[in-house]
Amino acid sequence: MEGAEKMIEFKNVSFSYKEKNVLDNFNLKIASGERICLFAKSGRGKTTVLRLITGLEKPDKGEVRLGSDSISAVFQEDRLLPFKTVRENINEFSDGKNTDEILGRLGIISVADSYPSVLSGGMARRVAIARALCKESDIYIFDEPFTGLDKENIISCSEVINDMTEGKTVVAVLHEKEYASLINCTVKEI
Repeated sequence: MEGAEKMIEFKNVSFSYKEKNVLDNFNLKIASGERICLFAKSGRGKTTVLRLITGLEKPDKGEVRLGSDSISAVFQEDRLLPFKTVRENINEFSDGKNTDEILGRLGIISVADSYPSVLSGGMARRVAIARALCKESDIYIFDEPFTGLDKENIISCSEVINDMTEGKTVVAVLHEKEYASLINCTVKEI
């Protein structure tokens, strides 16, 4: 698929959770290979936009068009399968070709055969990032990927994210605007 075909487009999208209107006649275009970071006050629909892209939610009105259904995501929660090891969690969603390399680059290869219950919060977060990066995709979604990470790990994770998503479409939600530049994203206020 070329250019506009891979674009993400929200066309007059409205979405509500019960009686709380989150998006109203929302429009957004993201070109293939574009990297954006969504910013808004809490409750303004940032995570909802990501959930609509991934298909976890459907709009009440309007439409969301994707030029590709090849999507990898880091959610706000780590969502690790407790009955699988770190390596198994990652390989469940990828072909396993670069699992150990990415775990090494993220500084967690030593826990590859451990279960999520023994991981610190920061380690679990890096496993969630590794899982998303190990799956070759056209679109990468990052919803607060640096939660629970110290500055050193944020920087090292950013470098791995940049390497693994080069040339791909990235849509992120971050607490700190300064982190947007770490993953080469343009800030988009919604």
